[in-house]
Amino acid sequence: MFTSGQDVNRILTALGEQLASATSAHFDLLVCGGSALNALGLVTRTTKDVDVLALVVMKPDGTRSMETANPLPEPVVKAAEIVGRDFSLAADWLNPGPTSILDEGPPQGMLERAKVVEYGPALTVRYTSRLDLIHMKLDAAPSDPGKHYQDLLALKPSREEITMAARWCLTIDPSEGYLGELKGVLTSMGYEDVAKGL
Repeated sequence: MFTSGQDVNRILTALGEQLASATSAHFDLLVCGGSALNALGLVTRTTKDVDVLALVVMKPDGTRSMETANPLPEPVVKAAEIVGRDFSLAADWLNPGPTSILDEGPPQGMLERAKVVEYGPALTVRYTSRLDLIHMKLDAAPSDPGKHYQDLLALKPSREEITMAARWCLTIDPSEGYLGELKGVLTSMGYEDVAKGL
């Protein structure tokens, strides 16, 4: 379990050390979810895993792109198993589940907004920004209102930010059912005017 940004940094430092001792390769992970909230100091709450949204890959022209993190590279999986045993973490503590966002279309500029942290020579972690966390938390809130809704309230989005997030959410799921649920979340948060404008 991770209860603070210090926990996240300690575990990822250990992961970077394991990777550096096992391979000369370098791995670049884009991380979101509760671990990003903790690491960035935006929200302090318990989370059981580190959500990997993407592998960040350097292209021949020098630009970076996001590629699916499922499956995670074998060296990362093996290093994560060792770290998991050392720190008594769940087997899936390094979790590529959120990588499906890449298929749906992530918020524009997400990679550029991420905060970069180096955990030794073999591991770079990019934490998704507050704005992008607002986008993803709002998208998840209708189907899983507990922690995602509470995280949204803690992030205190401005009307401009929540409007941007809501419009992005509707590019992911434009159905009438989802629209109604999204409006319900916005209204309960005090953004009735934003809900009416969708």
